[in-house]
Amino acid sequence: MRIIFVDGYNVINSWPNLKKIKDYSFEGARQSLIDSLVNYGSYMDCRIIVVFDAHMVSGALENKERMGNVLIVFTKDGETADSYIERSVNNIGRKTEVFVVTSDSLEQQTVFQRGAVRMSSLEFYHEVLKTEKIITNKADKLKLIRRHKLEDSLEDEVKEKLEKIRRDR
Repeated sequence: MRIIFVDGYNVINSWPNLKKIKDYSFEGARQSLIDSLVNYGSYMDCRIIVVFDAHMVSGALENKERMGNVLIVFTKDGETADSYIERSVNNIGRKTEVFVVTSDSLEQQTVFQRGAVRMSSLEFYHEVLKTEKIITNKADKLKLIRRHKLEDSLEDEVKEKLEKIRRDR
């Protein structure tokens, strides 16, 4: 199974839609990113680990939370998302297909050397948008297919009688 590491704040600062949200709510931008990742991960059948720095938060402990197939990690005090991702990729090694989403070029080089495929935040943004459009189109098609009206299953004669009853009121 493909594993995708996402540098959360790097992505928030790179995706146009999330930049707008973060201007008035960092929590809203984080939640919007997580929601997109949950949908993407479910559809693409991959595991996603989104990492948010807490290295500037004095006394912060590492915190992990799961939403569907997405693991949300807040690093501990003194640890950056980059160092968490590097360590994790190093532990996984080349045993599985690993992607790292960040626009930090130094981070991209480091994880590439450790066996991960690197993807910029904007590349991933377009990948997620494309997947969201596919999901929406499939959902719309399913709605049309499943949409059954009672009148569709009635014979013309019955429809006429019901229409007559409706008009005679």
